[in-house]
Amino acid sequence: MEKFPMTPRGFAKLKEELQWRQQIERPRIIEAIAEARAHGDLSENAEYHAAKEAQSLNEGRIDELEGIIARAEVIDVTKLTGDKIKFGATVTLIDEDTEQEKVYQIVGDQEADVKEGRISISSPIARALIGKSEGDTIEVNAPGGARSYEILSVKYI
Repeated sequence: MEKFPMTPRGFAKLKEELQWRQQIERPRIIEAIAEARAHGDLSENAEYHAAKEAQSLNEGRIDELEGIIARAEVIDVTKLTGDKIKFGATVTLIDEDTEQEKVYQIVGDQEADVKEGRISISSPIARALIGKSEGDTIEVNAPGGARSYEILSVKYI
């Protein structure tokens, strides 16, 4: 069974979503199905079919979340040390072309959110960063072309 690295924050968010889907969304959908069923003829009942589809999607996501949570390997980033970049590192980079500073934390695939500065460990930029240190330069082949970054700092926070 393959384990997924994950931060405690990402793990907590997945557990929170699972709990919401099981305790709030599931009963709401069951109620919607019962209400639609009370309207009569199910073969031409759009509300019933929509509620059944919502139930299917919700149950599928519940199964997916349970599988991810069961295989999660939660890593407390605050206990990591060292000057080499690895999972959980918060890295400050400077784009050598635009002189723009960027801060990213390397996290598990399930918790990545580029808008919040959390990049997946399997992303091209994270793969280029792994094993590097402060002061190193990396080159990343991005969809818009190759980009060069200098690593300004590495922290485990």
